[in-house]
Order: sequence, then structure tokens, then C-alpha cells
Amino acid sequence: MHELSIALNIMEIVDAEARAAGADEVSKIELEIGSWSGVEPDAIEMAMAEAIRETIASKAKVVFHWRKAMAACEDCCNEFEPEDIFKICPYCNSLNTHLLTGKELNIKSIEVVKD
Repeated sequence: MHELSIALNIMEIVDAEARAAGADEVSKIELEIGSWSGVEPDAIEMAMAEAIRETIASKAKVVFHWRKAMAACEDCCNEFEPEDIFKICPYCNSLNTHLLTGKELNIKSIEVVKD
């Protein structure tokens, strides 16, 4: 379960940013995670719940924005949702494709509270 180490790393970043902003607490954390990032949704949600305990973000709402994988064909220029890692274009059967989205693992925003 590598999601716990990911969650702990996220919390290190959140803690550092909140303290740098002079915050008393973190009220909301928004994460953007791609469907091909290798992160399991249930596991990261459980890991984040554990990772925020007894931190500056212990009362924070954690919002997950899941992004589906999208690829583009360089031959016919169509965009499509790939079914596997080979990303075969469903319009022209070309393998000359590249991934546009789906591997994201980003902290989208952090909301803090200052007294």
C-alpha cells in the first residue's frame, strides 16, 4: 500500500505550505489524481484520513478530483479514452498516440485559516 507514503508526503507539503503562510489550521485540501497514476481511490482516501490525524489539517475536508485518462492520435488528431497502455486509436487504429491526461497526482489547492 504505497498510498500511505503518498499521503504522508502530501501532508509534509501541506504542512510546510500552511506554516509558510502563517496559518493556524488547514480547512480544505484538494487533490487531483489521474486514473493511470497508479493510485487506488479507496486506498488513498483511507490513507489521507489517517495522514491528516493530529496535524495542522486534522479538521480539513479532503476533496478528490479524479481525472480519466485521455489520449490523442498524432495521425488523425482525434482524442479518445484509451482502454490500455498501448493507446490504440479507435478511429484509425494507429499506435502513434500519446497520453494527454491520466497520470496526474497533484495538490490542486490548500485552504487555510488564520486568526
